[in-house]
Amino acid sequence: MEPKKVAVSKIEAPKTEAPKTEAPKIVKKKHADVPVNIYRPKTPYEGTVIENYSLLKEGAIGRVNHITFDLKDSDPFLNYVEGQSIGIMPAGEDANGKPHKLRLYSIASTRHGDDFNGNTVSLCVRQLQYEKDGETINGVCSTYLCDIKPGDKVKITGPVGKEMLLPDEEDANIVMLATGTGIAPMRAYLRRMFEPTEKEKNKWNFKGKAWLFMGAPKSANLLYEEDLQRYITENPDNFKYTKAISREQQNTKGGRMYIQDRVLESANELFNMIEDEKTHIYLCGLKGMEPGIDEAMTKAAEEKGLNWSELRPQLKKAGRWHVETY
Repeated sequence: MEPKKVAVSKIEAPKTEAPKTEAPKIVKKKHADVPVNIYRPKTPYEGTVIENYSLLKEGAIGRVNHITFDLKDSDPFLNYVEGQSIGIMPAGEDANGKPHKLRLYSIASTRHGDDFNGNTVSLCVRQLQYEKDGETINGVCSTYLCDIKPGDKVKITGPVGKEMLLPDEEDANIVMLATGTGIAPMRAYLRRMFEPTEKEKNKWNFKGKAWLFMGAPKSANLLYEEDLQRYITENPDNFKYTKAISREQQNTKGGRMYIQDRVLESANELFNMIEDEKTHIYLCGLKGMEPGIDEAMTKAAEEKGLNWSELRPQLKKAGRWHVETY
């Protein structure tokens, strides 16, 4: 609001020194220093595959691999932070003779890489398969990634994304809801929080509580399970891990156990956390998980006397509700 104009009398007032005006403070845009689009589709970086191995146990459904790329020769250096994605440009051409479309994948490693030397990036990739006219179709990019061998060159773009970044506050609480390879960014978060070697490097001493809700069809499909169990053992006061294994567990109604059922079971404790302004919620996985989660959150909120349809936009506006589905 502009100051009111004051009438000036004909009698001159004594001259006084004009008040000094401070320069306006420059407000740094949130996440302004987060790297984005260092490499674009027209000028991708060719990274070398270091390793590519299956994450699944015997009896699992489908095909899921952990793939690591060497970044040390990138110039400019392809640096990234937890919660971002990179683009992969699969080799070859489509039926029309055009290059295959780029696909984005959530990064599964911390900024220091799986080896903690800061020269690698890792992905968690499920081979896409679907039926069409009675024929099984394999996804182009996911199959390409699951098939590549150590030493192969892969065109990489990015990094991109600021939606799934961790908060700066060390005492923040992190609730993670993931299905399948949606665990990729969650793995990066948890390694940043709990891996001893990573903690020595990152100058971010996590003091809050982390709670992972993980959905999978079978126990053999649980990803990075050994690491998660170790985090529980080493950080019992800071990490909680809740699993929903749909083909092996039943919900209270006798049906298959899904992640939304676990959310309902934990409604009171979960919303006690959500009511804390330091709590952030991250959702990652297939887009089909969203309606079930939304319904569960609605019911869970009602048990606390809250309206989820009003609360969710408030969380989003406050930068505390983070979603990445595909």
